[in-house]
Amino acid sequence: MWTRSYTVTSSAITKEQLWHLYADVNSWPTWDDGLEATTLNGPFEAGNYFMLKPKGGPKVKVLLSEVKPYQRFTDITLFPLAKMYDEHIFEETPEGLRITNRLTVKGLLGFLWVKLVAKQLADSLPEDMNRKIAAASKL
Repeated sequence: MWTRSYTVTSSAITKEQLWHLYADVNSWPTWDDGLEATTLNGPFEAGNYFMLKPKGGPKVKVLLSEVKPYQRFTDITLFPLAKMYDEHIFEETPEGLRITNRLTVKGLLGFLWVKLVAKQLADSLPEDMNRKIAAASKL
């Protein structure tokens, strides 16, 4: 198993703003320049899937496995012989909203998917989080 996480605290946004940003999956490419397309048919709730197409990469099907509005959600990307869990946690603190993004890869070929996908995602978490905070602050 491989895990990496990044946490930042921001007073620039609320949990409601950030939740709205995430829950509107179809709009993710408007603030994430690494995405070509995202499509969620149906509500942002556990058990639903969305399709994600990164720029220069293949479409992937992503499962929303846990959704607790304004608190957390986890999505799972299924790879051959591995799974990548992407946890998003929002916690209100006196200093502002603490936002944690944790990536975990499990499975027989996990090492391969870490090398091909997860490490690059983990390395981009600080920049990605700043982009999300900036986009959410406009809502």
